[in-house]
Amino acid sequence: MTFSIVAFDPDTGDVGIAVASKFLAVGAVVPWLEAGVGAVATQSFVNARYGPDGLDLLRRGEEPITAAQLLTAADDQRAVRQLGMVDCQGRAATFTGDECLDWAGGVIGTGVAIQGNILAGPQVVAAMEAAWLATAGAQLVERLMAALLAGDRAGGDRRGRQSASVHVKRKGAGYGGATDQLVDLRVDDHVDPVPELQRLIDIHTLLFGSTPESEWVSVDEAVAEKIRAALRAKGNNIAAAGLWDELLEAALLGWVINENLDERWSSGDRIDPVVLDHLLD
Repeated sequence: MTFSIVAFDPDTGDVGIAVASKFLAVGAVVPWLEAGVGAVATQSFVNARYGPDGLDLLRRGEEPITAAQLLTAADDQRAVRQLGMVDCQGRAATFTGDECLDWAGGVIGTGVAIQGNILAGPQVVAAMEAAWLATAGAQLVERLMAALLAGDRAGGDRRGRQSASVHVKRKGAGYGGATDQLVDLRVDDHVDPVPELQRLIDIHTLLFGSTPESEWVSVDEAVAEKIRAALRAKGNNIAAAGLWDELLEAALLGWVINENLDERWSSGDRIDPVVLDHLLD
């Protein structure tokens, strides 16, 4: 009772899943991912074992199509199940049981599986596939969200809308480099969850995105004065004039931490332009 996209990005090693449904907190049930291994979406009268068992099969080197066959063959209710899988070699599989509620089906391509059930029609999956292909070269989370929004606006779950989620894993890319969780965002109950999920993605990108250091701005006298003026306008009592120095850097760092932008911070006389724009806005 869901539509989802499961995908792998060979350029970054990212694996990800985006999913939406007329179901409370779909992100707590459908997506299963492991960096360096792959991703599994299990849906339609969910067999939750498909997630961990599917990842275990991928971890052991089984191709997604073989893993899907093994999972469903061992399930006496496979006729009502649906799943999508990718591994970190770009291989993909999708399965739709014969008794899944109409409309139900899926497609695969290199590094992607798209599927859904109880959909408004086949146009939902077709729109998702078209959006995926049209966004080639973008970050995986952007492509997942483009596909999810396209499917949603093509009719999505024919029962209505309630929840959506997006998850992306990359080795060592979590907060502070301590986990593989690059993106983990959910909208559990909302009248229009996919656009609401996009709003959260935009905030996540602001706070945790990265700008190549070659594009960072050097803090010359003019930029330093703009920073001072902005900090003063926000209530900081920093001196009204002067070049970039330790006091200005400390004051700016305090504001950065207060705004939760510390993942975009590096000491020195250069600044991430996203941080600068946000400060000056």
